[in-house]
Amino acid sequence: MAKKKGDDRKIVADNRKARYAYAIESTLEAGLALTGSEVKSLRSGKANIGESYAQAKGGEIFLVNAYIPEYTMANRFNHEPRRARKLLVHKGEAKKLSIAVQREGMTLVPLRLYFTPKGVAKCELGVARGKKLHDKRETEKQRDWSRQKSRLMREKG
Repeated sequence: MAKKKGDDRKIVADNRKARYAYAIESTLEAGLALTGSEVKSLRSGKANIGESYAQAKGGEIFLVNAYIPEYTMANRFNHEPRRARKLLVHKGEAKKLSIAVQREGMTLVPLRLYFTPKGVAKCELGVARGKKLHDKRETEKQRDWSRQKSRLMREKG
């Protein structure tokens, strides 16, 4: 549960592989429709969105395959860990996203799950296009070169 500098968001889960595997065109903040036990479980910070994606269905957007573990104190009122969760976006945004997914071959990838300073659970969605293997290699080269450059600058003073 790391915090960004100058930002009071409490990050619960981060999808770091998404920026490597996809070229993110734009991002969007969406609310999550959760049950009480899911919110309590999220606050413990053990969620995983590495294998999840968002899907447009019937004019609504759903977060699919996101893992939020069961809350141990909820007993029989617990939730299913990998159920599809509704993302709360405006109708116009949902329509735009579904068109982008269907026509343009884009993918909706969750980048982060976090709590706002008011305590509301949010999901940062990325509208992305899958990278080819050569694009991934190019990204890796650029990352390595920037690391080497910063090391050289530190050594030289």
